[in-house]
Amino acid sequence: MPDTIATALDDLSAEFELLGDWEERYRYVIDLGRELAPLSDAERSEANKVRGCASQVWLVTEPQADGTIRFRGDSDAHIVRGLIAVLLRLFSGRAASDIAAYDIKAAFDRLGLAEALSTQRSNGLASMAARIDRDARALAA
Repeated sequence: MPDTIATALDDLSAEFELLGDWEERYRYVIDLGRELAPLSDAERSEANKVRGCASQVWLVTEPQADGTIRFRGDSDAHIVRGLIAVLLRLFSGRAASDIAAYDIKAAFDRLGLAEALSTQRSNGLASMAARIDRDARALAA
């Protein structure tokens, strides 16, 4: 795993650049989502559900002993699973304070996600990011 969120974003941005058009990038994002470990039925709970998403989305936040946070997630929509995978690549395993200090929207802008997604998907992505940010801020406090 890259050392920082910025390094992970650099890597992801470079991968997106190699792919060229958004059709290829969508396929790549969907492929990333296929690599997510499934959540258990118990983890697909109301407490883990992300509000504001058109599809079903669950995000599990697991504080680690070393001060980092491990995130795991799942969705019933392929593209959303891929977006979760992008978020996890950027933020899972990072220090709560690093996540809380990071401009998540700037990361989306750099990857071009905001303009490539439908309004509904963009809103869902923003809801997932807000949940990660909220959990990180609570744990960094």
